[in-house]
Amino acid sequence: MIKDNTIISMSESVRYLGKEERDADLKGFMKKFIKLSPEDAVKLRKEIDGLKLMKVKQEHIAKIMDFLPEKAEDLSKIFNDINLDEDETKKILAAVKEYI
Repeated sequence: MIKDNTIISMSESVRYLGKEERDADLKGFMKKFIKLSPEDAVKLRKEIDGLKLMKVKQEHIAKIMDFLPEKAEDLSKIFNDINLDEDETKKILAAVKEYI
């Protein structure tokens, strides 16, 4: 039964995989792409949520955590439907910079 529908990053999703062989194979595959530990992913999500930016949705936060953009151009690719102002961009990049 589905209790909650929450968008999470790949780093956060690893915590929900079991210990069966197929889950181990999936974990191994995902680790090729994951840049954050699950613990750091939780911290980064809290930091970005704590910025209280109205334009930033949970979908955007998950993608930020997956890609860890270093420049404003990289961040703008995640927010292709929204234009962030310079202050919002700087705040998000500053939060991400700690985890790169």
